[in-house]
Amino acid sequence: MQMPPTASFCSTCPLSLFSPSSVTSPTPTSICCLAKLTTNYYPKQLVLPFSSRFKFHTSSNQQTFMIRAAVSIEKETPETQRPQTFLRESEGGDIRARFEKMIRDAQDSVCEAIEAVDKAGKFKEDVWSRPGGGGGISRVLQDGAVWEKAGVNVSVVYGVMPPEAYRAAKAASADHKPGPIPFFAAGISSVLHPKNPFAPTLHFNYRYFETDAPTDAPGAPRQWWFGGGTDLTPAYIFEEDVKHFHSIQKKACDKFEPTFYPRFKKWCDDYFYIKHRGERRGLGGIFFDDLNDYDQDMLLSFATECANSVVPAYVPIIEKRKDLPFTDRHKAWQQLRRGRYVEFNLVYDRGTTFGLKTGGRIESILVSLPLTARWEYDHKPEEGSEEWKLLDACVNPKEWI
Repeated sequence: MQMPPTASFCSTCPLSLFSPSSVTSPTPTSICCLAKLTTNYYPKQLVLPFSSRFKFHTSSNQQTFMIRAAVSIEKETPETQRPQTFLRESEGGDIRARFEKMIRDAQDSVCEAIEAVDKAGKFKEDVWSRPGGGGGISRVLQDGAVWEKAGVNVSVVYGVMPPEAYRAAKAASADHKPGPIPFFAAGISSVLHPKNPFAPTLHFNYRYFETDAPTDAPGAPRQWWFGGGTDLTPAYIFEEDVKHFHSIQKKACDKFEPTFYPRFKKWCDDYFYIKHRGERRGLGGIFFDDLNDYDQDMLLSFATECANSVVPAYVPIIEKRKDLPFTDRHKAWQQLRRGRYVEFNLVYDRGTTFGLKTGGRIESILVSLPLTARWEYDHKPEEGSEEWKLLDACVNPKEWI
């Protein structure tokens, strides 16, 4: 579990907790700096009891930490069996339990659908717990008949985060006085990389986050929000496939709010943007974060609808494209587009870059990356070619429906 206090939405991991609109860099007075200096591990491994207190002060020449806390280093513990729930009785609550059930049901249904299409490949499952609270289930299928690499992970974690994390998570909390803040976070995340260059890669991620009243501010209102999205990354455009995919996203959105699809479609196009290339990673879908301006039950139903839409949006496309004949040229172009996928994840995905810089578990951080990728010097597809059409759509996002 990677929970950098200054990280935002991680497009490939359900364990990202914070809003992309409020990302900041670690400051010399943040708890994360101490963690890096003293342990080379990040705060998600710092177990901070609810009675802990932090005090920060500055001298004229240097900034110094004074920390009163019982601090221990926490690592994930492998488990042999899946628990019925990752929630303790004291950490329960209707919305938390319902969201955990939703993501675990979605993990089961997506993995079942993937294995049914692949036929040869099976998911390897790792279950882990977090002594500070919660745990997760990671499933990876590699070198199957259809999928080169497919990961579907869930996590449910909770504990206490330092005030710097809360200020990074919520811009409106800048005036919050120092004090540890109880939190809860749960999510599902998946990236599916098929072998056939005519079959698209899919990513989806849905999560829920809460903070309780700070311990030094009893009675303060609880903060909560939902985030996530589903997006398509093909190497070749089949317009009927892209229209089908976007129509399923729109249908899910329209059940709840007619402004959701156009708003979240644009957000997706803007988020998955490779600045140094001037192009998007793929052909979009929907993406949202920090969503809490609607009824909580309505947003849980919306996230559930979106997660349940993954299989009908994606599997029919895979069924049509997985066995199409292709040439070495097609495969080379797929590998080049996967190179763009890698560039986005390693350069711009905030959760990934923070994890790499702060000593997190490398297998979890990089599970979203394809098994193979390719870079060619100054490669430019011939104008008007099928490869050029895909690149043009990534440079100039289109309205598909």
